[in-house]
Amino acid sequence: MDAEKLNIIAVVVTFNRLHLLQKNIACLRQNKSLNEILVVNNGSTDGTLEWLDTQKDLWVIHQANVGGSGGFYVGIQEAYNRGADWIWCMDDDVFPRADCLANLLLHSNHIGVGILAPRRLMDGKVYTNDFLSYNLVNPFSSMYGRKLKNMQVDAPIEIKGTAFEGPFINRKVVERIGLPNKDLFIFCDDTDYCLRTILAGFAILYVPSALMDKHKFFSNDSWSMRNHLKRWKRFYHIRNSTYLNHHYGSNWGVQYLRGFIGMLGFVLTALVVSPFSKAYTYADIPKFWRAYQDGIHERLGKYSD
Repeated sequence: MDAEKLNIIAVVVTFNRLHLLQKNIACLRQNKSLNEILVVNNGSTDGTLEWLDTQKDLWVIHQANVGGSGGFYVGIQEAYNRGADWIWCMDDDVFPRADCLANLLLHSNHIGVGILAPRRLMDGKVYTNDFLSYNLVNPFSSMYGRKLKNMQVDAPIEIKGTAFEGPFINRKVVERIGLPNKDLFIFCDDTDYCLRTILAGFAILYVPSALMDKHKFFSNDSWSMRNHLKRWKRFYHIRNSTYLNHHYGSNWGVQYLRGFIGMLGFVLTALVVSPFSKAYTYADIPKFWRAYQDGIHERLGKYSD
């Protein structure tokens, strides 16, 4: 289909990062062929709501904080219901260059492609956690095989997974596999969605000429401070990665042992670091165990004590 006839909707999920959101929206407005920009505001309290309500060219959904996964669930659902042919998803901390969408659209007619993934740059250097294969067999190695960060990529290449930082999703994918798993809250919702896309028979194509810049967090913080600020995220990291391994793993080792090994790494780090740094505390250890248990029993949703 001619790009000019496509209905393309961008979905941006935001929470309490107004300065980043404003930059993201300014960048999106420069991308031609974009029909609408939908912002899902996950209960921000920093003036985001008030600013969004003054932006007449934006379509805005205000809701409680249901995490990134809940935000993309609602945003993709709404874009799909509005007849989007392609849905361009991203967090508020990535900034598409003016020709990013145009370069993605050059590959939108490739047969079998369900998702197009842009290249992300941080401080001018390639930033990627995209990967070429899934390991659902060997519990002693990562689920993510052959990461692009270790490769020189100068032309479009088929991959197996990307982050919710700019994926361009074909309507047909949503028709076949549905929406992101909103109960993951944060972490692994993008991996889960990509894996479901691949299992449904679609391809994911990485387009290195489609550029987005990514904000760099914690650039002036020490290791201890960075990890202290990220403490609350570890529960979801352990639980959701354990869930993925349990749900999709092809044998007992992947389903139970890989998640346990990952959890044990956090426990050992807490035991070693807690006496010297506020990055971890001994009180974290029972939460790590609960996260693992919730993962293997596939108990998802927002964490509560």
